[in-house]
Amino acid sequence: MEAVKKRLAECSLEAHDLYLNRSVPYLDEPPDPLQFYRDWIGPNKPCIIRNAFNHWPALTRWTPTYLREKVGSKVISVAVTPNGYADAVNGDRFVMPEERQMSFSSVLDIIEGKVEKRGVFYVQKQCSNLLDELPELTDDVEPHVPWMSTALGKLPDAVNFWLGEASAITSMHKDHYENLYCVISGEKNFILLPPTERPFIPYGVYQPAVYRQQDDGEFEVVDKSDSEKVPWIPLDPLDPDLQRYPSYRRARPFHCSVKAGEMLYLPSLWFHHVRQSHGCIAVNFWYDMEYDIKYNYFQLLETLSEVTGPT
Repeated sequence: MEAVKKRLAECSLEAHDLYLNRSVPYLDEPPDPLQFYRDWIGPNKPCIIRNAFNHWPALTRWTPTYLREKVGSKVISVAVTPNGYADAVNGDRFVMPEERQMSFSSVLDIIEGKVEKRGVFYVQKQCSNLLDELPELTDDVEPHVPWMSTALGKLPDAVNFWLGEASAITSMHKDHYENLYCVISGEKNFILLPPTERPFIPYGVYQPAVYRQQDDGEFEVVDKSDSEKVPWIPLDPLDPDLQRYPSYRRARPFHCSVKAGEMLYLPSLWFHHVRQSHGCIAVNFWYDMEYDIKYNYFQLLETLSEVTGPT
């Protein structure tokens, strides 16, 4: 077993030596589809692309005033938590946010400080919330990213809209999508770890629960007793408990900031943790990954990491 642990650690070192960049590189213009596939999608490497959506009206239109006029009365799904951590481990529970239906204007009131409410508010519902809940805004962006759709030979599975407070944080996780994350205003801060760091990343299995705000304003945690347990990462990369998770010392995370007008290509299966500036607005495109030999190899790596325990 020790020999397997040693080889798993070497897998990460080899990835950094052979093909991973020392930091997340920048591209200064939208890429050629074939070149992008060869240089980034195939090798499973992230990059930040500038000048990729300068033509979107959203970059200049999406002010609070415009959004109030366009969609202020629309009722949308908003994630509400006591601490900003939605879909995250809290003690021995995996706790999801209270999903609240609110008008878009009322969310803007909170973000702009016109109204004070207990809790942290984040428009983060996925499953194509831009197309489903805010179709009035779709003319200000594109329904897909043409060069990415050509590179992958498919259209995105989902187009998502994000708006929230600075306290709203996305805990570390991975997705089975090729992700293009476009910041319209403000800034997003990412911590990224490649799939080959899996041996150093702790996982647990947790009882799912949801936050629910009570009449006195306090939040309680309510178990979802009819749901299966959820595997999730308990570690906070902003303040990792290295006494409890010593293997994380060996992880080599990437840090990057994505500013307004920039697009992050976040490859499938990369672990990521996300923070944002207050009132940051973003749109992202999820393209389903190919379940090919890359996926097979990652499943093997994940299984070996679970069986051998901390490396």
